[in-house]
Amino acid sequence: MSNDLPPEPEPGGHVVGRRRFLGYLLAAPTLVAAAELGGAGTADAQLPSPALAEIFDANDLMTVAAAPTSHLITVEVGEDGTVSFALPRAEVGQGITTSTSMLIAEELRVPVERVRVTLADARPELVFNQLTGGSNTTIATYRPIRVAAALARERLLAVAAAEFGAAAQDLTLRDGMITAASGAAADIGAFAEKAASTRDRQVAVELGPREQHTVIGTPHNRVDGLAAVTGRKKFAMDLDVPGAMPAMVCRPPTINGSVAAASNLAEVRTMPGVTDVAVISTGVAVRAETFGQCIDAVRALEVAWKPGTAEGKSDDSVLAELRAAEAPLGPPPLSSTVEAEFTFQFRSNSALEPNCAVADVRRDRAEIWSCLKSPIVAQQTIAADLGMPVGAVRVHVTEGGGSFGRKLFFDAAREAAEISRAVGKPVKLMWHRADDSRQGRTHPMAISRVRLAHSGRSVLGYEQRHTSVSTDWSHGLGEIISAMVGKLPVGDIGFSETMFQLSVSMPYEFGSSSQLLCETDKGFNTGSMRNVYSPDVTCARELVVDRLAAKLGEDPYRFRHDFVQDDRSRAVLAKAAELGDWGRPMPAGTAQGIAFHAEYRGVTAALVEIDCRPGTVDRPIRDGVAGPRVTRVVFAVDAGLVINPRGLEAQMMGGIMDGIALALTSSLHLRDGHFLEASWDNYFYTRQWNVPFDLHVEIMPDTTGEPGGAGELGVAAAMSAVACAYGRATGTQPTRFPINHDTLSFTPKPAVPPVPESPTDGLEHAR
Repeated sequence: MSNDLPPEPEPGGHVVGRRRFLGYLLAAPTLVAAAELGGAGTADAQLPSPALAEIFDANDLMTVAAAPTSHLITVEVGEDGTVSFALPRAEVGQGITTSTSMLIAEELRVPVERVRVTLADARPELVFNQLTGGSNTTIATYRPIRVAAALARERLLAVAAAEFGAAAQDLTLRDGMITAASGAAADIGAFAEKAASTRDRQVAVELGPREQHTVIGTPHNRVDGLAAVTGRKKFAMDLDVPGAMPAMVCRPPTINGSVAAASNLAEVRTMPGVTDVAVISTGVAVRAETFGQCIDAVRALEVAWKPGTAEGKSDDSVLAELRAAEAPLGPPPLSSTVEAEFTFQFRSNSALEPNCAVADVRRDRAEIWSCLKSPIVAQQTIAADLGMPVGAVRVHVTEGGGSFGRKLFFDAAREAAEISRAVGKPVKLMWHRADDSRQGRTHPMAISRVRLAHSGRSVLGYEQRHTSVSTDWSHGLGEIISAMVGKLPVGDIGFSETMFQLSVSMPYEFGSSSQLLCETDKGFNTGSMRNVYSPDVTCARELVVDRLAAKLGEDPYRFRHDFVQDDRSRAVLAKAAELGDWGRPMPAGTAQGIAFHAEYRGVTAALVEIDCRPGTVDRPIRDGVAGPRVTRVVFAVDAGLVINPRGLEAQMMGGIMDGIALALTSSLHLRDGHFLEASWDNYFYTRQWNVPFDLHVEIMPDTTGEPGGAGELGVAAAMSAVACAYGRATGTQPTRFPINHDTLSFTPKPAVPPVPESPTDGLEHAR
């Protein structure tokens, strides 16, 4: 006997009113609900002036690509009253399992703690709906998740009404309990089985109005916070996969080199704990009982190497290549101009969590575990590598300890599968920190030339030519662009230029605007490092804005405030200036800087104070360079509708630390075809000695009613404001980033063997 309620008649349209959407009740043992979304918009606009990204950006592209399969994302209510949701995105510390739990809790009216969000395995049927990147997760999933949860809520109420002999509208659902006016009450779990559908049914549902929200917009601690700080959170390296033993790889001394010959494999196989040694495409793999034994084996290997893809290259030679490839600016205008060129060095895209994966490859099947932001492409690629059908390869997505775009690439998973097949046993692969620095993904070196044409205070035109080492988009986002590019108003411009145009914007009323990308040199392992093009492009732009303001004798803040394009942008600038006490007197050698950035449907402004006095720049720092110190940051952000203000604040804090590092300290040094850095102790991400004393993030009131992207939003304005502050404090604008790149503040470790000895002098430095 069916327990379905009578079908609810619906008109033919998909969207029934502003808050009313169609969804599905799916045939399942307990209540399972899904959204149907197909009307996310199309890219039929014409190529605008000045910037495509202002009307259709990379985030819109990803949202449109994800919409057709949004109905495959389901919310399930169990008989124990818990609510389950397998999120088709990767949690890498950005807090999306928390914000997703909050969305479901809001619509289902259950406590957040009752919602169990896990990460979905690779699901090829989702097509473009399982890629984590571009700060798109909340934007793309905000409505589908809410629709599915609201559908479950309405179904539960309908079943409870029948049980209680009451009208559904007279029932109350709060904290997971359904209560009737008669006093009858029961947990939603009591109705989960009866609410289940025996067949897929399309029904309509109304989302809860914003003014009634009690969860969305309320600060909430991370759902995984306690597990993270107590060591109970499980990452790939914590998994106990039967038979999976530690594995590492002896890698070439130059970027992307390969094995010519290995002379002592048999000898290394006899070393303590070593179970297997095998030559693979990226080097020589060893499998042992412990990672320490793997390191010993890697260091003992005697390998002759073939040249890599950057053989003999250095910072200077790559810079010369960029200059040779640089596209010219247009003909000199008749008006006055401000023109400048800026250089941005290679930067590491390593996450704090080492690159790692677990693989168990058998003759006819394979199983992979790794933090993967593009699991579908990973599954397809690994299946092709192994010569197996895609269905024979299971890919599990684990939570990750950071990413910043790095885990869009799945090289660890692919390499683990290759090793497991070569040795015929399960492996738990971990890259050494030196591997991450020397063979991992980087933000490409780039130069950016900018010209502003003006007549007095009237800005007539803005030109920017950004020339970069090629960015690798083969991680899955590239597939989305390839699939959608025919629908975009971009004509026949190239692939990378399309992505560039979709991500950079011109937020000022600067007349005719032209921003173009030119790429060269595909010999490096680059990637979509956090905020991709925007930090460099925005930093160059904001510095030139400062130059023009100085030339005109105007205040940098007031100049920006007068030229930004809308009230929303003016509001964040004004708030940063107000809270940061812009223009306050400061000692010589210190200064304020202010910058603006818009992306992901959000707007930001950063006010930075910096100390460049000798007493700060020349601070004694062991194994590091001190340099200028950012002493204060006030950051104003309007990210639209904010799901979790506490999470947004944390995201902005992380972006600010990125921005400080990109401006002042973090870069890779290329010499003789390899990077000199060999670990985090050589790579100077913002350290405690450069963290601001005073950091304030101001979240602006919602002005759009829709969520924007937050994961990368804080980087560009922060980096730019630091650069502007440095220029004002020293009287000389910087043109090379990071500012301390020319100071090599460490002794490079040898490239052969590729893995340095572990330090044993920790206690000597303990205080």
